[in-house]
Amino acid sequence: MTKRDRNSIWYYLAVIAFIFGMQLFYLPKNNISEPLSYKGFKENIKKGAIEKIVVLPDQIVGIYKDTLNTSETSDGLKKIESGPTAPWRLRLNSVENRLKKQFVVNRLPQMEDPNLLDILDQAGVDYSGRIEKNYLRDFFLNWIFPVILFFVVWGLLYKRMWGGRGNPMLTLGKNKAKIYAEDPKNQVRFEDVAGVDEAVEEVKELVNFLKAPEKYSKLGGKLPKGVMLVGPPGTGKTLLAKAVAGESGVPFFNMSGSDFVEMFVGVGAARVRDLFQQAKAMAPCIIFIDELDAIGKKRGGVGIAGAGYDERENTLNQLLVEMDGFDPGRGVIIMAATNRPEVLDPALLRPGRFDRQVLVDRPDLKGREAIFKVHTKKLTLAPGVDLNRLAAQTPGFAGAEIANVCNEAALLAVRNEHKNIEMMDFEAAIERVIAGLEKKNKLINEKERKIVAYHESGHAIVGYFVDGADEVQKVSIVPRGIGALGYTLQMPLEDRYLMSKSELLGKVKGLLGGRAAEEITFGDITTGASNDLERVSKLVRNMVTVYGMSEKLPNISLVKQSGYGFLDQEAYQEKRSEKLEQVIDDEVQRIITECYEDTKKMLTEKRDLLEKMSNILLEREVIGRDEIKKILGKK
Repeated sequence: MTKRDRNSIWYYLAVIAFIFGMQLFYLPKNNISEPLSYKGFKENIKKGAIEKIVVLPDQIVGIYKDTLNTSETSDGLKKIESGPTAPWRLRLNSVENRLKKQFVVNRLPQMEDPNLLDILDQAGVDYSGRIEKNYLRDFFLNWIFPVILFFVVWGLLYKRMWGGRGNPMLTLGKNKAKIYAEDPKNQVRFEDVAGVDEAVEEVKELVNFLKAPEKYSKLGGKLPKGVMLVGPPGTGKTLLAKAVAGESGVPFFNMSGSDFVEMFVGVGAARVRDLFQQAKAMAPCIIFIDELDAIGKKRGGVGIAGAGYDERENTLNQLLVEMDGFDPGRGVIIMAATNRPEVLDPALLRPGRFDRQVLVDRPDLKGREAIFKVHTKKLTLAPGVDLNRLAAQTPGFAGAEIANVCNEAALLAVRNEHKNIEMMDFEAAIERVIAGLEKKNKLINEKERKIVAYHESGHAIVGYFVDGADEVQKVSIVPRGIGALGYTLQMPLEDRYLMSKSELLGKVKGLLGGRAAEEITFGDITTGASNDLERVSKLVRNMVTVYGMSEKLPNISLVKQSGYGFLDQEAYQEKRSEKLEQVIDDEVQRIITECYEDTKKMLTEKRDLLEKMSNILLEREVIGRDEIKKILGKK
């Protein structure tokens, strides 16, 4: 149960207690009087046992004669109720004139038995009427209680509508930053950030400044006002910022760039001002703005597009102003993260603002192994788990993806009822992350199953024998993911940063191996190679337009590409003539056609291996790396 739920329960209990107290407040105080039915009341009158009665609006109160030896109440009267179920009300319209001294005419209680007064007169009973007035009770009932009830109901409705977070209209200008103060139990250290050693070394200087700023002020040095963490998604930018706060032991303001954006005019700028005001009050501290590109995009130009009011630009302007008037010596570090640095406004990146950029890139082999060690600390591993081999099988994986692999491996181990997490669980988790969930129950007919077997065998054989293609790790005809009827898992043996033209052509041939195997075996082609052809077209077009690897357009880059390209964005295309576009298309078509013919020639020469591997796949459905080497032999 959350704290908010507990507060709600106490709130409702207080309301219930208040209502219950009101009920007790209005209970009759003459509880010691003896109840008497109306029939018994009339009989006592005839017997002459009653000396005096007083008619109240909701009951009759009276006293017995002394001959009955009954003890009187504190007010000298005995309560006589009309019956056991409901109070009895008198009607005195017929004797209105007799009781004018005791009653106001328009407030006389009405008596249901008009003969009662005659009976009272004959018996000589002294009767009178009285309307009780409790000014305190009337004041509370008519004035205080309605106001309290209104505020209680209004508070309940208000809490339901706004979630108990206060009036949004009064907090629009307040920043939405989550403040993480120093917590020994949940501190993030640099040892928890693996695989980005260079970035850690860059930000360690910030920790030293926050711990001992006088060292820098003595020499006249000033730390950069802002530090920009740039890199692909999932590489640990936010984790690195938290590690800086954890190592320095200072409060950590964490918020996203979209938290400044609101539908009301001026709210974003007000939140920026409030954020910096709070940070100055809690200095030394760290302000971390994640996804800065949400408010930091390049500002528009003149004309119609830039003539209107832009709330995002107003927020950006306020951020720039606050950073200009900010004294870095006060111990406040401004950090931001983005994976799209190419879209940021140049004013943000100039010296004096975010003047230091730290690249948090995807980890290499050593870094991935270190990340596996961090995320497997709390896992129960089997003795045969090789983290170095797992790191080699996950090239290009970011830290978040490796964490996902470790978690998936733990879940698969539980599903398979393993006592420890074994190597096969990690390998299955890697396949699941890369190719998707295995769908063993997906029914495909025998003809399609055979086509898939030859298709994947073609990929494996070409990838195995052609230079430049990634090493084949596994071949399967079990459906996975969305629409994939089979897959060939290929991974490089090592991290590569440069690739030759022959290696790129080898990758193209490996992708075309499935389509070529279909045509050679069945004399026809299917739609199964759609994803392969898409990747081939993109790779070959980049060879022609970006890398200048073509005969007719050598050593020329025909696109304008800026930034780091973390999201694998398409390069910005410069204005090109129709003739040049035709040459590019012809070159792309020529390269793909030549690679496809070479692939068909290779598979025709190795037709026996194609048949052998396809038959084994149809029988076993999955073939591992060692079995592939036995089937295909030496390269």
